[in-house]
Amino acid sequence: MGQRVHLVTGYPGFLGKRLVRRLLTDPAERPRRLVCLVQRHHLEAARADLAQLPAPEAELVEGDVTHMHLGLSGPEWRALADEVTDIWHLAAKTRLGAGPGEMRRVNVEGTRNALELGRAARRLARLTHFSTAFVSGTREGVILEDELGVGQGFHNGYEETKYQAELLVRRAQPELPATVLRPSIVVGDSRTGEIDRFDGPYALAILLVASPLAVPLPLPGNAVAPLNVVPVDFVVDAAVAISRHPAGAGRTVHLVDPAPMSARRVYELIAARAGKKLPPVSVPHRAVEALLRLPFVDRLSSGLHRPNIEYVSHLAIYNCRTLLDLLDGSGIRCPPIASYLDRLIEFVEASFARRREAEAASEPDDPLDRPPAPERP
Repeated sequence: MGQRVHLVTGYPGFLGKRLVRRLLTDPAERPRRLVCLVQRHHLEAARADLAQLPAPEAELVEGDVTHMHLGLSGPEWRALADEVTDIWHLAAKTRLGAGPGEMRRVNVEGTRNALELGRAARRLARLTHFSTAFVSGTREGVILEDELGVGQGFHNGYEETKYQAELLVRRAQPELPATVLRPSIVVGDSRTGEIDRFDGPYALAILLVASPLAVPLPLPGNAVAPLNVVPVDFVVDAAVAISRHPAGAGRTVHLVDPAPMSARRVYELIAARAGKKLPPVSVPHRAVEALLRLPFVDRLSSGLHRPNIEYVSHLAIYNCRTLLDLLDGSGIRCPPIASYLDRLIEFVEASFARRREAEAASEPDDPLDRPPAPERP
């Protein structure tokens, strides 16, 4: 690994930060050079993240995957193409509320530009593209890793543009040593509980214990579908191992829990820990969406959960035979959510408590201390 030169896009994002930390702090993985492509408005956050590492040896290069040559100058791009051996393409627009144009620019055109660099990289050993298990869209039943376009529809622009990006990578695989990774719902670290994003069905479940509501939120649908979540440390460990595996080139890999619990069982575990009971009757997910539009719930959840509710009742089962084959003998396995759920909940509860404290501190205790309302003309 010592002679490898890595490029990471999507830094300092949720996965990018942990991948860079892993590559820099593990002696067995540390490359000769690690370059992080960072958008201008994220440079300060990227420097702050690197400063926390004992040996911050990554190079921050200002750029943008949506621009030609990744926003680099001609000489910068050519020099990188001459040296780079490993391209980690993590940059993506994941916020479901983003506009379709923005989704396409980042998720599709950004991937096209990363592949352009891969084609020019004469020493390229592996291009690892982070996709999502949800490129399966509206499909139900068992979904295989080598399946992509089978006429499915999509719940949102994120799924559709990640599908289109995968099509680009798949077309390039005959000429490039490219691997596609499809994580399911990525949650916090299984060892510490640390998470810095609160979205998706997981966050909806966490509201059962993290919110001040007197009663738990009802479950959307019958919740018998698997709630497939993976801890971020497993995703990073598996990604690094697969990137080193010679058989990983040209493959698509589901980074999923091979034996996920149903959404109802996960919710039951969360509710039991909080001393609450789930409502015995499930309701249509549209009714839950209406509940989440209530002002006091919407303020708590920041409006992040409504677009994700349908995942809870979507009956998709992600086969992961390739994942198990490539990780065989590595000692890396996805831990069951029951083994780390308490740590996730404790971290999220503490985060919500700090948020409530900050909100309370920003509000004056005495109404007389509040600034007067502006006079109407």
